[in-house]
Amino acid sequence: MSAPLIVGVPREVKTDEHRVAITPDGVLEMHHRGVEVLVQRDAGVDSGITDDDYRAAGARIVERADDAWGAGLVLKVKEPQASELGFLRSDLVLFTYLHLAAYPDLGRALIDTGTTAIAYETVQLANGQLPLLAPMSEVAGRMAPQVGAHFLERRQGGRGVLLGGAPGVRPARVVVLGAGNVGWNAAWIAQGMEAEVLLLDKNLDRLRWVDQIHKGRIQTLASNLAAVARAVHDADLVIGAVLVPGGRAPVLVSDEMVASMRPGAVVVDCAIDQGGSIEGIHETTHSDPVFVRHGVLHYAVGNVPGAVPNTSTYALTNATLPYAVELATRGTTVATRADAALAAGVNTMGGAITNGAVAEALGVDPAPLADVLGSV
Repeated sequence: MSAPLIVGVPREVKTDEHRVAITPDGVLEMHHRGVEVLVQRDAGVDSGITDDDYRAAGARIVERADDAWGAGLVLKVKEPQASELGFLRSDLVLFTYLHLAAYPDLGRALIDTGTTAIAYETVQLANGQLPLLAPMSEVAGRMAPQVGAHFLERRQGGRGVLLGGAPGVRPARVVVLGAGNVGWNAAWIAQGMEAEVLLLDKNLDRLRWVDQIHKGRIQTLASNLAAVARAVHDADLVIGAVLVPGGRAPVLVSDEMVASMRPGAVVVDCAIDQGGSIEGIHETTHSDPVFVRHGVLHYAVGNVPGAVPNTSTYALTNATLPYAVELATRGTTVATRADAALAAGVNTMGGAITNGAVAEALGVDPAPLADVLGSV
């Protein structure tokens, strides 16, 4: 059996990204299995994790990003930024969120360098579940009503509406598009804040499940063009929560629909890291989170869970660690051949796109992973 890969954990450089890709418990698990972990200095500070915490778990603290990126397996949270593209190389295995449908230039850089890139968001179980996307989807969904409530305040430019209303005063109308992990969590928190919540999805079985759980406290509606248009027109807050695994999010809310909303209404598009579900929207940052279009505030931060990095880092590591351990101890070829879910996570390898949905989104032909594994 080959020696374990050295694992590198660089500090995140995306604007206002405060998470880190591994916790001290994760480092200890790696260390116990004979895997050396290099953590860049202060990588975990914003998540409330010190270098001493990592050292105590067995990590080696390195000063520079290129030291961490020099490892055989690099664990990250967000996709490589422009300043990090020079670290890509053919003998590197990168394990992180990629969302290549929204970042085609990154996809081309991964192809050109021959990097093996495994995306958290396309690791998929046989039943269709996305185990590494789920924890961050849950966090983003739970934050969306909180964010929307903030920007509905008049001082923030909103309508001046309290999400839960007041005795004798109607609560805010919240429309959630998509009943997956993001949407269901968003609807759940919004109804807990006593808003009037309408949840739309094409999957009637999913809507039945929500209805059984919440017993009418969340209104459910089959999604179609006319239903979305009516719901958006009457909404104080619209939360976009649609997902196409590995692909670009469908645009569900047209520019005309946005223009029909009341001035000061708010849109929170949690699908922005897959291109967004609102026509005319573009990605924003935590430092500059909203822009106004047709009098409606658009919140389109691409890394919503980065605002609560302590919670998010621990939730993410809980999900990613078993897969990361397999990659580090067994190597990509053995690990992916043994686990179909992990194999689905491989987006690029040997200069080819190996995930069908990603290839379609980027307009290239996919290469079967088995063929690529046999040639690298």
